Amino acid sequence: MNDQFNTERRYQSGFGNEYATEAVAGALPQGRNSPQRAPFDLYPELISGTAFTAPRHENRRSWLYRRQPSVVAGRYQAYEQKTWRTGGDRTMAVPPEPMRWHPAPLPANVADIDFIDGVHTMAANGDADSQQGLAAHVYLAGRSMERRAFVNADGEILLVPQQGRLVITSEMGVLEVKPGQIALIPRGVVFKVGLPDGPSRGYLCENYGAHFRLPELGPIGSNGLANARDFQAPVAAFEEGEVAYELVKKFGGRFWHAPTSHSPFNVVAWHGNLSPVRYDTADFMTIGSISFDHPDPSIFTVLTSPSDTPGTANCDFVIFPPRWLVMENTFRPPWYHRNVMSEFMGLVYGEYDAKPGGFKPGGASLHNLMVPHGPDEDAFDKASHADLKPQKLDNTLAFMFESRYRLIPTESALNSPTLDTEYADCWAGLKDQFKPG
Repeated sequence: MNDQFNTERRYQSGFGNEYATEAVAGALPQGRNSPQRAPFDLYPELISGTAFTAPRHENRRSWLYRRQPSVVAGRYQAYEQKTWRTGGDRTMAVPPEPMRWHPAPLPANVADIDFIDGVHTMAANGDADSQQGLAAHVYLAGRSMERRAFVNADGEILLVPQQGRLVITSEMGVLEVKPGQIALIPRGVVFKVGLPDGPSRGYLCENYGAHFRLPELGPIGSNGLANARDFQAPVAAFEEGEVAYELVKKFGGRFWHAPTSHSPFNVVAWHGNLSPVRYDTADFMTIGSISFDHPDPSIFTVLTSPSDTPGTANCDFVIFPPRWLVMENTFRPPWYHRNVMSEFMGLVYGEYDAKPGGFKPGGASLHNLMVPHGPDEDAFDKASHADLKPQKLDNTLAFMFESRYRLIPTESALNSPTLDTEYADCWAGLKDQFKPG
């Protein structure tokens, strides 16, 4: 293996940049993408994340210069992954009420489970073939993938670690991601997941729709929220020698696997703007009210996947990081509301201010479109009588996968022992306090 597989990681800065990187000096062709003979007799290969004719500002593609092209593989056979589902099952009867799951425990045989087999679908909508919607998953894994690699043709993957670091080896290089950071892996890019800290848990958004991009800032101006320069892409790195792999592919909602006689991580150089990236949520510039009222949660959007309706996302990735609350004469937690957007929420660490008791790190909640939700009884009472001095919400990180489409829980999620069947009781004590006159 060359040095990026074994030494301190190096990264390139920016989101959607035109990156250029080579693990061996001179491996990148100059002045053209596909010369008659590439340097060092490498194979040029283009990976396109958008249609060739997509507008220039939306086009995503990278040229890879590899020791063998990715077409060199054995024949695919069906592969069984029973807990990863694609799209929403509209035959499921889903009650129009808030739902919450306690953290999923790591299984007793977690040491035998790698990332591919450790993904469990919680809820999904849309359809991968029509390229709309998303799936919200959790992963529970205890074994590094080693000589297994994975490629998802159905959607891009947004990883949110909650317990344990991930070392993501991709065709473009290596990313190390810890809780508090996220990783975004484009559709069609081959990768594997190492677990340097052992048994690990986290969340995964599988986005079938338009690729994630930074949201528009509008009146916020030219700076704020997630800044492009804080995203980091890997530098080129490749695996040495003849190393056989099992390649697992998700394609049309089904799983397939094929043997390869060589490593898929054999890219010596690459350039383009399609790449895995990582981002540290501590770099998010939080915007909030400095006068009165609790602002809409849209100001916490890190990444957005747009739909065909402007301003109404196929998927938004929203975080609630440490921040100051200074609003005067204001109920500071989120207000009670019903929303046309469906919200799948997770907690990485700490407490969420609207549910300080029952919502635990590693847990999840689902508030579907037009399902009422908001602070529980204790949070409402505390916030209604709080001394409104400046308050720091610290040591907390919650997030949402938010979608314009109804999120349909899987049968296993609805029947899971982690489902909190008493969740709705947290609002039962909210009495009629109307005092006229």
